[in-house]
Amino acid sequence: MSTFPGSPRLIKGAIVTLLAPNYNQIDSTIAFQYNPDSLSRTLSAEASKETDGAPSNEILLLTRAPHESINLKVVIDAIDQLEKGDQTAIELGIYPQLSALEVLLYPKSSVVKASNQRTSQGALEISPLAAPVTLLIWGDKRVLPVRLVSFTVNEEYHDIRLNPIRAEVTLSLRVLTYSDVPWEEQRAKLFFAHQVSKERMAAKANISNVREITGVNVAGRLRG
Repeated sequence: MSTFPGSPRLIKGAIVTLLAPNYNQIDSTIAFQYNPDSLSRTLSAEASKETDGAPSNEILLLTRAPHESINLKVVIDAIDQLEKGDQTAIELGIYPQLSALEVLLYPKSSVVKASNQRTSQGALEISPLAAPVTLLIWGDKRVLPVRLVSFTVNEEYHDIRLNPIRAEVTLSLRVLTYSDVPWEEQRAKLFFAHQVSKERMAAKANISNVREITGVNVAGRLRG
């Protein structure tokens, strides 16, 4: 008799919101129903050129962590829930899941109400309303503080009540680093841990036989 346990458990990606002001407690979790087939990342260096006293004005000084943007497409589908007779899916389709993503771009209604009440009472200075703080969790190697910049919803199918039952959501995220938030804040610590882990991972890619692979004795040329 085989002892093979079957297919391995699928680890899902998720977006997690954090509670202000310390951002060290979880507020809500939006797990991806299906992991995206692909994830697009763009990194750009944040650097300045040193011209005074430098041997070359082409030397770049890295002044902060790079800017990184992430784009991914998430599919939300109620077909499975409808087949199982899920009452929420029958009544609302995927409105709850779409709403959970959309409110990430809204200040909390309780904060909006309190702010407007203070304004009506004569308060002259009202602090800007902070957007929810989020983490992108994509496996244990990638737990990143991010800001949801924008997203596009393409509703593909609707039920007889015009509730959406399938949609593709393209998320545009910007990674927040220790250069963007105070060093003592939890988000800065999370990103710093991510960078340290990345440096360890990069070390595993180093090769010692450069000459054998490239055909060039680089070490000899460096010695001059």
